[in-house]
Amino acid sequence: MRLVNIGFGNMVAAARIVAVVSPDSAPIRRIITDARERGSLIDATYGRKTKAVVVCDSAHVILSALQPETVSGRLAGKPDRGEEEKEELEDG
Repeated sequence: MRLVNIGFGNMVAAARIVAVVSPDSAPIRRIITDARERGSLIDATYGRKTKAVVVCDSAHVILSALQPETVSGRLAGKPDRGEEEKEELEDG
């Protein structure tokens, strides 16, 4: 099982992720509210602003403080910019 870091050391099973979206639109805000009422909302923002909403196939909704592009990049296996710089410093 492959895990994806969604920030602050929190991990989500990559196979369970259906979508990674921005929380700005009204339909996404309704999804968040509905999940909160159902008890299937997981807030992994540590009090920071929600920048990405991860929707899982189990009807769980996970809030992340990372940008959707960052989460999707990690899901695709691309290294973060900071990780690339670290690798270059270690090599050179």
